[in-house]
Amino acid sequence: MSHDPTVNAGDIARLAGVGRAAVSNWRRRHDDFPQPIGGTANQPLFSLRQVESWLRRYGKSYQVSLGDRVWQRLKAAGDLRLGELVAQAGALLTRSFDAQSPPSNSGGLDDELAELVRELGEQHGALTAYEFLCERYLEAHSRQLSVTRDDVAALMVRLVGAPGATVLDPACGVGTLLLAPSALEQGARVLGQELSETSAAITASRLVLRGVEARIVAGDSMRNDGFAGERADAVVCDPPFNERAWGYEELTGDPRWEYGLPPRGEPELAWVQHCLTHVKPRGLVAILMPPAAASRKAGRRIRANLLRAGALRAVVALPGSDLWLLRRPAAGERPPSEVLILDATADLSVVEPAWQAYLEDRSDQTVRIIDLLADEVDMTPARHQRRDDVGRAFAEARDRFLAAAAVPPDLKVLEQPLDQPATTLGDLIKEGLVTTSQAPPKMAADGGDVPVLTSDDVLSGGAPSGLTTMQQGLVPVQPGDVVASYSAVRVVEDGGGAVLGPHLTLYRVDARRLDPDFLAGFLRAAGGRVTTGSSRFDVRRTRLPRLSLKEQKAYGEAFRQLAVLEDAIRETSTLGQTLIRLGLDGLADGHLHPQS
Repeated sequence: MSHDPTVNAGDIARLAGVGRAAVSNWRRRHDDFPQPIGGTANQPLFSLRQVESWLRRYGKSYQVSLGDRVWQRLKAAGDLRLGELVAQAGALLTRSFDAQSPPSNSGGLDDELAELVRELGEQHGALTAYEFLCERYLEAHSRQLSVTRDDVAALMVRLVGAPGATVLDPACGVGTLLLAPSALEQGARVLGQELSETSAAITASRLVLRGVEARIVAGDSMRNDGFAGERADAVVCDPPFNERAWGYEELTGDPRWEYGLPPRGEPELAWVQHCLTHVKPRGLVAILMPPAAASRKAGRRIRANLLRAGALRAVVALPGSDLWLLRRPAAGERPPSEVLILDATADLSVVEPAWQAYLEDRSDQTVRIIDLLADEVDMTPARHQRRDDVGRAFAEARDRFLAAAAVPPDLKVLEQPLDQPATTLGDLIKEGLVTTSQAPPKMAADGGDVPVLTSDDVLSGGAPSGLTTMQQGLVPVQPGDVVASYSAVRVVEDGGGAVLGPHLTLYRVDARRLDPDFLAGFLRAAGGRVTTGSSRFDVRRTRLPRLSLKEQKAYGEAFRQLAVLEDAIRETSTLGQTLIRLGLDGLADGHLHPQS
């Protein structure tokens, strides 16, 4: 392994607290700026030590946290070994975390790097340290690693999970579905299989560091089922789409194909039946599917058999994919006569109420199974949109779109940046203007009635969605608190009696001397560190100008307006897609007409 870690332009910008454009300017204006030692013309890599030396020489402040040093050392081995080394770092931290494990050794890491990893774990806790490394790994390999959206993962587990349930994911990747808060809160036992040994090892470490009882195996679930004969209470799965080499020839007579042999070009229908094989009678399956799987002619017979047996209960359109909800029939059970077909591309929050209404036999969004069987068994949600509702839905979506609009703050443009006296968050903490708190890393959930503000709530700006039981160490959340996760910062408007969730940091300000929106804005603006996860290690060095409370409030209001604008843009983007689709449908079928 190279002992000279490298950094790219984005890394340099983050460490120096500047934008990427500033790094480009340094390269153009200074002949002595370090030359690339690797990478490509478009993505050059520089020696970290040479960059540090240059920054010191020019008196430019920079921050290389211990976490960054570990990450750069891991990266120095190159992309081909990066996942392997991240997995080895997880194994090392896991052995340090588990008092019953044998004394930790380097586990494949060189001695210097292993010592840095141990130090990182001791300084910030094994779980926080490893999640930082995993987040950086996923960021660096975002094009190679397919990761389920956090909100979709949490939704899937909530739909099929139950207190004390055993949850299985037969294509677990790096553990996103199994790590969903509802899985950890509701699942007494977690099972997972993943083709990649590296990803399976990463998943196992992430679960162990959370104290979760888990068994994760590596291997091809189709050809070498690691849980043959075992049945879980619930199965969740985000399988690889359009994978033609899934084992069609070898598995033609496999007993899993209870509803029909999956066509060579329909691997997702193989995954559906694999998941049903591993769930107990009356157990539920939530699996993501490509939208075309609901209508492709090749899969018509299997879809029909799933409907006849009462196994396929719902098809829900989500952004970019469909969610199929299935239930393994019990012996002698009468199959339902209707199936839930729902379009939730504009709003995921409609899924749970619609599913509950379907289970209670009071849904108005169902389609008769006999009608589907008499046709092409086309279960595409857009096709089953109620035609008589298109005009009303368009009007409602238009009103919501217009209501969600927001305007940016009116900011004055200066020719030269203000030269203001500055301080750091660390200094504000020392002066007593800010106090910090963190929640316990694990919380009991069964039977809990104490609301919990989670990382997802901070990201979405929603109300507290978690639950826990009363226990020692809980941190109450109050209005005006600034709460930061790995990827977002929020000022709490209404605590609602909630407590702080795991992996969140709370900053409580002295409101007589410090404005919370002012603090939150500078935390968000701190060189992108909050959104990369490194803020967990460098946040106390965040610089803020020393201003009067009146001036702080002016800044705070501008920051608050920008946060509102960001939320509005996110909402209007989703609403806009719905508005366009409804407009097209309504104009095409006559429910809408151009204004004269």
